Amino acid sequence: MLINCVAYQEGKKLADIDVADISNFVERPDCFVWVALRDASDSELATMQQEFGLHDLAVEDSRHGHQRPKVEEYGDTLFVVMHSVEINAIDELHVGEVNVFVGRNFVLSVRNRSQHSLLGVRERAEREPHLLRHGAGFVLYALMDSVVDRYFPIIDAMETELEGIEEQIFERGAARPNIEHLYSLKRRIMIVKHAVTPLMESAAKLWSGRVPAVCEGSREYFRDVYDHLLRINATLDTLRDTIGTAIQVNLAMVTIEESETTKRLAAWAGIFAVATAFAGIWGMNFEHMPELKMRYAYPAALGLIATACGLMYWRLRRMGWL
Repeated sequence: MLINCVAYQEGKKLADIDVADISNFVERPDCFVWVALRDASDSELATMQQEFGLHDLAVEDSRHGHQRPKVEEYGDTLFVVMHSVEINAIDELHVGEVNVFVGRNFVLSVRNRSQHSLLGVRERAEREPHLLRHGAGFVLYALMDSVVDRYFPIIDAMETELEGIEEQIFERGAARPNIEHLYSLKRRIMIVKHAVTPLMESAAKLWSGRVPAVCEGSREYFRDVYDHLLRINATLDTLRDTIGTAIQVNLAMVTIEESETTKRLAAWAGIFAVATAFAGIWGMNFEHMPELKMRYAYPAALGLIATACGLMYWRLRRMGWL
């Protein structure tokens, strides 16, 4: 689906144009065209390839999707793949894909499997004509910055979730649900990590060393994106390490709870063993057992058993086993 197709000159919007008129504006030296597609069809990609002279391999990657975040050069054209991470209606992470083709006088963004609109990026860029004068390179920066900025709320939510789990670590009986929750959180962190780390490595190509010509005028802005990705990546590493520690603590709590249960069982077994020992002795029914003939032998035996069990209970209670 074609979202919009706009021509710009000297940082200002000229007009919304038809796809058939793209070639006329692309030929102008001081003009560039910004086209946005959503879930593009094969025919739309073929049309854009013809209009902008896109490389076959880049178009094929965009058509098939599910690419690793990357920045590739095809002559004077850049092909950038980014992953958009979104929270859906049931609080699960959904990964979309944003493919951007950038040339000297054009930008083509293709958004796939993503619900987040990029219209705000265009509005922001048009409000800053002095920056939009940098051309297609600045548009690429604006798109990358928008995708990266949407990682921050997700990370903040995961940090808050982890803090909530840590507050419950020492609650009795909460170890198992905590571990399940931590593993779920760790899986979501890795989803964001897989989107951030490759993009961070690729973004370094846009501001350090030999920078592609189309990005030369926006080098400092791409460095800002790289810094954001670096900070996000460090936060994700910290969260992952904290989760690992929290899982170990929860496993230790499970072991402690099992040990306490074992001690209680052993304590009660010891108490009943005393009673069983006395009952076993007086239950042997030997002929010459004088205490069996005593008038008060039965209540005395019960009293002795109760006293011995009571002493055992008192002692084990002081030891913390009961």
